[in-house]
Amino acid sequence: MSGGVTEIVTVDIGGTHARFALAQIAADGAITLDEPETLNTSDHASFQTAWEDFRKRKGGSLPSAVTMAVAGPVKHDLIRFTNNPWIIRPPLIEEKLGCTHFTIVNDFAAVAHAAARAPNEQFLHLAGPEEDLPAFGTISVVGPGTGLGVAHFYRDEDGSYRVQATEGGHGDYAPLDSIEDAILARLRKRHNRVSDERVVSGPAIVDIYQTLAALEHRSIDPDLDDRAIWTRGTTNKDSLASAAVDRFCLALGSVAGDIALAQGASGVVIAGGLGYRIRDTLLASGFADRFAAKGRFAGMMANMPVKLIVHPQPGLFGAAAAFAREHSK
Repeated sequence: MSGGVTEIVTVDIGGTHARFALAQIAADGAITLDEPETLNTSDHASFQTAWEDFRKRKGGSLPSAVTMAVAGPVKHDLIRFTNNPWIIRPPLIEEKLGCTHFTIVNDFAAVAHAAARAPNEQFLHLAGPEEDLPAFGTISVVGPGTGLGVAHFYRDEDGSYRVQATEGGHGDYAPLDSIEDAILARLRKRHNRVSDERVVSGPAIVDIYQTLAALEHRSIDPDLDDRAIWTRGTTNKDSLASAAVDRFCLALGSVAGDIALAQGASGVVIAGGLGYRIRDTLLASGFADRFAAKGRFAGMMANMPVKLIVHPQPGLFGAAAAFAREHSK
């Protein structure tokens, strides 16, 4: 503590990147983030070596408190990541990192904390009525990235909130038309069970693109990676890639609607860097129609506000918010 301000390291660890920043938590709970550093997980053998890299970048010393948002289930003894090979042993954090206080939350629980605290101007309208997120009730948080993150938070009428992490991105994928049937058939050749994440995530654009090419009997470069397809598809330099991005938006709308139904939501937040990068495409796509296309519940879904959070670092901010809540008790 220094003048009522707590200084911490906040970390957001995903499948591809680990983002680090210093954060300050004021006595009233207000959070300020310094400029973040983004490290590639593939460039570091472990979280500890990435931590040491960040510490070196900050002059050799760090605060003695850390909060981490991790892409996977949070366990007390051993944390394994869903889409990278790192592991974290919480009982050894003080010894390995020199931190006397720490908080660990699921990465999308952290994003849910950010969504619960973000002001209205940090949301972009995507679907449903153009109104603020409800002041109370359940808000679903869905984010496509390296995987598909899902969480939700419940707002009480007194202004407080509670966050629940989930693994909802690993629910079974349900196609809605013949093209999605073909995508599912392609994925079933490699996976006994096809989850939503296999279709609604950044890397999934490759299978969508290759399925569309097969349906049109087109010859394509089989080594074209997801980044190249996203770039081509969002800049209209490749009509097939653009069609793949549109198909992704449809699938995201369907899955987000399913999650909202399952969680009893009264609003939805789409999060993650991928969602932000394709925001213009999402607005122009069939996302909203697919979100609402839930049969007898279509009217209810069409009247549910769906927002895109545009906070530049929701994982880092949310992890700091989770630390503040835990250590202020």
